[in-house]
Amino acid sequence: MKRKRILAAAAALTVLLAGCSNGNNPNTSAESGGDASGGKEQVEIKVWLTPQWKGVLDASEEGADYDSFFKRAAEKFAAQYDKYDAKLNVEVIAGDQRDQLLNVNLSGGTPPDVFFESVFAMGDYVHRGALVPLTDIVDDAAKQDIADNYWSSVTFGDDIYFYPFQNNPGTLVYNADMFRAAGLENDIGGENEIKTWTLADYERILMTLKEKLPGTPYAGAYPMALYAVNNQGDTWNLAYLRMFGSTFFDAEGNIALDDANGAKAAAWLKSIKDAGYTNPGPESVSSNDANGMFQNQQLAISFTNPVLYANAKADMASGKAPKFDARLANIPSESGDPLTFTYVVGASVFQTKDEKRIEVAKDFVKFFSTDPELVKSSKNGIPVRSSVAEAFKGENPLFAAYDANAKYLFNFTGNVPGYSQLREVLYPELQALYTGAKTPEQAVKDYQAAGNKVIETNKANSVIFGGK
Repeated sequence: MKRKRILAAAAALTVLLAGCSNGNNPNTSAESGGDASGGKEQVEIKVWLTPQWKGVLDASEEGADYDSFFKRAAEKFAAQYDKYDAKLNVEVIAGDQRDQLLNVNLSGGTPPDVFFESVFAMGDYVHRGALVPLTDIVDDAAKQDIADNYWSSVTFGDDIYFYPFQNNPGTLVYNADMFRAAGLENDIGGENEIKTWTLADYERILMTLKEKLPGTPYAGAYPMALYAVNNQGDTWNLAYLRMFGSTFFDAEGNIALDDANGAKAAAWLKSIKDAGYTNPGPESVSSNDANGMFQNQQLAISFTNPVLYANAKADMASGKAPKFDARLANIPSESGDPLTFTYVVGASVFQTKDEKRIEVAKDFVKFFSTDPELVKSSKNGIPVRSSVAEAFKGENPLFAAYDANAKYLFNFTGNVPGYSQLREVLYPELQALYTGAKTPEQAVKDYQAAGNKVIETNKANSVIFGGK
């Protein structure tokens, strides 16, 4: 991975220097003189991605690497493309180098044409005007196969800016062995189920775990994970703050947490901490700490996503962590409808100001995001397409559960400008809440005030909100 980072940085610097020294864009459309092109004009584009999965369909394939899928997709696309002689250059970019490399290339006028990444990481580029809408390449067939809530997460203003391919949904995870030890057998869901509890059930479960676990082999365990030392894992905290019906954002893209519903959610978090239903001192506990405590059977209920869940199962199988029966559950709410969120992963197209490159880039994105064979590779994550979930539920039965759960997804970022900065505003207020430095009402009021200042500042530079 270190070598990939060095190579990626060197490549970005080479592109920038080349552009400065001779004024030529390495990806400018050029006439193709070879017979293989059939006399068509050649258009060359760059396709960047962060490491997502190895292989085309499976990491067990010979020579499987992070670029395997896109190289295969590029080959298949070029072979059937009749508009131009398309040449696609695929490059894997280290995740921690993503923004640096993008900003260098954007400043130099040499952005990639296509970028495949989590929407969460790329939303600010929409507001900066660096991406072009993809609304015109999305057809009714795709909208019918991909749930509405996925489309909501990739829509900024009136347009779609990312084509959903796969996702990484967040849920709760619980130790079913601890539940059994505490006499909570009836609250355990199936092995391939995302269990839904009512809020009343959940509060009863927490109380029972606190009362019963001391008399079991899990005497030192706490019922539920709670953390607020930094901005990591903030999405679960955002879900808890929605438990009593808060919409969190209003129609204008401002935080609207400072009401009875928001204050009630904050008060609930403080109450379960004070009742001893959580690990002590959440203000000084990180999400990584909580994850480690759950794996070491010090917590009965924690947070997870498919990647963390698979890693935990692998650690159990290899002996790196104690083996126990871990299962999934939704975050409960007062309404009875559970809460869940996700990180959608898909492709975006950068505004290169080259109409032909943009055309080819959009055609390529539509091609690999809809091709009946290529979309099967979304099984390497959690498919957004119901058809793929259905086709591979025998291989991974949880696909069906995640697909059914899609109707409960909320858009945790609200697609507002400056969301990454909002993450820095939230956890200090949660710390003040847990230490008693602020009342629940004051904590949500101060978070809303500080958060809306962040949003207001960023709206001034957002093309979505008319700032540019």
